[in-house]
Amino acid sequence: MSSAAALCPQALTSATRSVWGNLQSCQVHMGIPLGAGRFGEGSGIARLSTELGFCGFLGCTFRRAAGEQNGFKERSRKRGLATSASGNFDRRRPVEVSRRDSSRNAPSGERRQQRTKFRDDISPHRAVVVVRLLRIEEGGAYADILSWDSTIDTTREMQYVQRTLGFSTAELEPRGRRLVTEEVAGIVRWKRYLDYLIFSQFRGEERDYERMEPLLRQILRLGVYELVMLEMSPYAVVNEATQLAKIALRAGAGGMVNGLLRAVATNQIENNHPSPVLEGDDRSQARALATIHSHPVWMVRKWMARFGKEETIELLQYNNRRPTFALRANIAQGVSPEDLSAQLDKLEVAHEKSPYVPEFVRLSIGMQDVLRAGLLKDGLCAVQDESAGLVVCVVDPQPGEHIIDCCAAPGGKALFLAAKLNGTGKVLAVDINEGRLRILEEAAEQLGVSNIVSTLCCDLRNYTADVTGTADKVLLDAPCSGLGVLAKRADLRWRRTPEEILGLNDLQDQLLDSAAKLVKPGGVLVYSTCSIEPAENHERVAAFIDGHPEFVIESAEAFIPKELVSEEGYFASKPHKHLIDGAFAARLRKTQ
Repeated sequence: MSSAAALCPQALTSATRSVWGNLQSCQVHMGIPLGAGRFGEGSGIARLSTELGFCGFLGCTFRRAAGEQNGFKERSRKRGLATSASGNFDRRRPVEVSRRDSSRNAPSGERRQQRTKFRDDISPHRAVVVVRLLRIEEGGAYADILSWDSTIDTTREMQYVQRTLGFSTAELEPRGRRLVTEEVAGIVRWKRYLDYLIFSQFRGEERDYERMEPLLRQILRLGVYELVMLEMSPYAVVNEATQLAKIALRAGAGGMVNGLLRAVATNQIENNHPSPVLEGDDRSQARALATIHSHPVWMVRKWMARFGKEETIELLQYNNRRPTFALRANIAQGVSPEDLSAQLDKLEVAHEKSPYVPEFVRLSIGMQDVLRAGLLKDGLCAVQDESAGLVVCVVDPQPGEHIIDCCAAPGGKALFLAAKLNGTGKVLAVDINEGRLRILEEAAEQLGVSNIVSTLCCDLRNYTADVTGTADKVLLDAPCSGLGVLAKRADLRWRRTPEEILGLNDLQDQLLDSAAKLVKPGGVLVYSTCSIEPAENHERVAAFIDGHPEFVIESAEAFIPKELVSEEGYFASKPHKHLIDGAFAARLRKTQ
């Protein structure tokens, strides 16, 4: 679909196409990136449209030739649907007829003021949730990045709300920010199941639901999630969702939301929700499990073939649970795990020691408290999963060694490697992304290891054309599907495809061949991923060994707990078994 079609679902007229072409030219000359969809990080087309005075959803509904939509406007008026002066649905305006009619004749500045009025009848967290969901699904934003950004700058988040919905709300309080993070992750995680419940009450065909306006669909998902998963008060949920649909869209949308959510609320009270029947052949059962546990069907089929039905259900359930997080004590600054634990006790943040990596502590709640207290900013600790720490343990960095971390950004493993060198030795962090390397450099300064860590921005495959055999140890944390971290990365399950994994295998092979050139004779190469897929792990190592007989496998058992070591000697964690992210690491010794 073209960008124009994605931005404006109605058929483009010749006048519209002319405007679209002019917008593109203006964007280029003004240095604003061309948007690839309705939303983007600072969507160029949305910003430009706002500057030029275009009305409609995100400023991306184009003005039509005069008189072209008179019949459409008249039909919409009789049906009680708010339309703009151009004949398009005006999703920003309140839908009362008197306000709509009076605003049509108001000056443009006054109309803009009406569209962005303050609403105290909409909870700010609900407004933020639907806008953030739109940014994820329509614009490709990442849920975890949006969550992190909001802890730093809530003002920008509220500006997105105003531009998208056409009104402002009260500022988010700390409790509201926590609720936004929980609801966005939960709705993205349970999207397939929520859609199943919505469609069970939807009066229309499946294709009609698929064509539903994105904002309306997100409002429905939010309402169903709050009713079914959070068991909130039906009155509050239905009332606010209805109001939100009326104000941000139109009266008819509010009526539809009201009726559908009332039906779901009744089923919730009576414990009478529909559910797919788990019967038939493996294909049918995989489809049912995919809906019940909200995963892509292809993913469920793949795991059922490998793990069997019961273990697959355990994995699906783990991926849908509230994720736990881990903090790594910054031993480079003399902070012991006991020191970190004492700091968390002062904040009254519940935590426990990691059973796998001594420098780590686990916590399931309280991350916002940790951020606000400045423990990360002051360099006392870093957020890092235990599985990443275990990969560093497999590398086994020793003081004085020269270590290269390939594909290093954003740098969690490189920084832990540097901390373990105890002030002597070097870590070279190589990555192709200059912006992410800058983040790594800032973190190294913050954690007190900038004298140990240096960075190099380049393609590893080009770098090894001129540099060989320089490192005592090399870590290749290869780009992968990330199917081991679905509990934390709620949106990742919907972004991956089987074809993408096959494409990644070729890249992984190329990078592994290049990384091998950097290892000294007698040195160590560690290949790791955050995937649980054999095609990205065991099979890549087997293919590498076949082509590089100078490397032999060393068991990881000498470096990490035995329960995490596979029969082949690899580190291989399973999320549902070990209660950490799924990850893999193979330790390979260069013999000559």
